[in-house]
Amino acid sequence: MTFFALFSLFSALFGSTEQTPGDAPVVRRVIVQDEVIFRIPIRPRVSPIEWVEHKGPKCIPANMLAGAMLSGPSSIDFVLRNRQRVRAKMDSDCPALDFYDSFYLQPDDDYICAKRETIRIRSGGSCRIEKFRTLVPQYRQANR
Repeated sequence: MTFFALFSLFSALFGSTEQTPGDAPVVRRVIVQDEVIFRIPIRPRVSPIEWVEHKGPKCIPANMLAGAMLSGPSSIDFVLRNRQRVRAKMDSDCPALDFYDSFYLQPDDDYICAKRETIRIRSGGSCRIEKFRTLVPQYRQANR
């Protein structure tokens, strides 16, 4: 085995691949003793689009998650791989999520369901998802 092959094997095993500053954070799946835990990065709010809530699903497939964005003190917008957005409304006693750049989600199976899943933050706080709302973009017309 050559030195370069050994070095690439070492970096793959220990995760020492270098990430450039321009890379966007991605949803990571970590399996610890037969448990799947998702670490979901939160994207900053930058869109001038207004999102209108409509009735949402009871569950969303976990493999459809692409990222998340804070939409308020007790709600998170999930960005799905098919470019849809789903807002997760948290229960009323949810601690502020604004201080962290990610949260953790450990689904019971391959679906993330309302009234079942709990979002955890690094400080140890947790929030239960009460319901999902589907978001539809509404474009603002410029005033003349």
